Formats: sequence, C-alpha cells, structure tokens
Amino acid sequence: MTDRSLLVVEDDDDIRDLLTTFLQREGFSVRSAGDAAEMDRSLAEATPDLVVLDLMLPGEDGLSICRRLRAAGPMPILMLTARNAAVDRIVGLEMGADDYLGKPFEPRELLARIRALFRRIDAERAIAGDGRALLFEGFRLDLDARTLAVATDGPASSTSVSLTSAEFDLLVCLVERPGRVLSRDQLLDWTRGRIADPLDRTIDVSISRLRRKLAEARPGADRLIATIRNGGYQFTAKVTRS
Repeated sequence: MTDRSLLVVEDDDDIRDLLTTFLQREGFSVRSAGDAAEMDRSLAEATPDLVVLDLMLPGEDGLSICRRLRAAGPMPILMLTARNAAVDRIVGLEMGADDYLGKPFEPRELLARIRALFRRIDAERAIAGDGRALLFEGFRLDLDARTLAVATDGPASSTSVSLTSAEFDLLVCLVERPGRVLSRDQLLDWTRGRIADPLDRTIDVSISRLRRKLAEARPGADRLIATIRNGGYQFTAKVTRS
C-alpha cells in the first residue's frame, strides 16, 4: 500500500473510470475530474502528490492547465498525449509537464511512470539528508526543499527560480557531477529510469529550458551547461556543498 494521492484529469468516462479503479487497486488514493472546472474543485479540497493530465480536454485544454498548475507550484505532472505526437510532447514539456505517455497505453506502463517519478523525488530527498545544498555561481540548489535560488542585491537576499520537477532532477544530475561529460542516455536513465525511450530527444528540450531559466535569473548563466559535440552535456561551474 502507499499513501500517495493522485488526481486523474481525463474527459473519457471509460478511460477515467478504468484508470481510477486500476490505480486504487495499486494502493493509491485517487480522485478524478473530467475537465478543468472539476479539477479546480478537486484541488480546492485537497492537493494531490501527482496529476495525470490528458492533453485533449473540453474547454480549457491540457497544455493550458499544465501551464497554470506549474505556475502555482512544483507538483509533478504526467501528461497523456496522442501516440507519436512529438510536437505535443515537446510543447507539453515546455509548459511544465514532468513526463508524458502516448495513447493508447497499457495501464501498467502508466503505473511504471508514476512510480518512476516518485522514486526520483524520494531519491533526491534521501540524498539531501539534513538539508545539504549545492552552491555554484551565486545559485543555491537545495536538495531537501527541491528549490533553486539565486543571490540578488542586498545582504542575504535571494530570488527563487521556478523549475519543474523534471528540470530540477536534470539540474541535480549535472550539478552533482561538475566537469563530467554526461551523455543523453545517461541523463535519461538517471532522470526517467529504465522506462525511457533511448531515441527520446526531450533531454535536449529540457536542457534548453534550464539554460533559459538560469540566464533569466543571472545573465550569462546559460554557459554553465556546455554542449559537448558527440558527447552530451557538461556542467562547467565549480560546485561546493553547504
């Protein structure tokens, strides 16, 4: 059994009921919604540990909902998309989704992806232990609180940098291995587990988003993640622990 809570947002009654029953059988506490309005009512009552969000919804679509949820906080979001719709997957990640699964899919695969997301979060909390943080170029990456902050003008002043769960996990992988060239396959394996598709190019999308957010927080910070031709990516800054 598990004490994890899920919110399934899916407009197809049959799929929604099937997923709800299946995930409850697997030990999750599951609430469901058929559209954005129902989702908002459910969120007002309780905050889930993870949202399973369909892309195609009546009224406000999944991309808009995803962007709105991400702006509100770091809650993990797994998006359901049309099979082989690469554009939808990339846009979903841009909007803040942490993972995606193409339809049609086996419920067991959805279960594996949900568990993989939770394992990532739990592993990093365990690594954090007593609240240790990674410091680099004026940034503070707090492994316990799962936050990134950058120093600003003034004594002891800092500004939070908004990251999705997937972006945070990817940044941790890089920052914990400064100077080491990490391949896309390694980053996929560490951030999404063995269920990752070896042809998946979303690491490149996530790296691009990370660079942009770092640069927005501190001009020039995008250079901290270098692209190594035929190799992968390398974190170039000096890192200390606190």
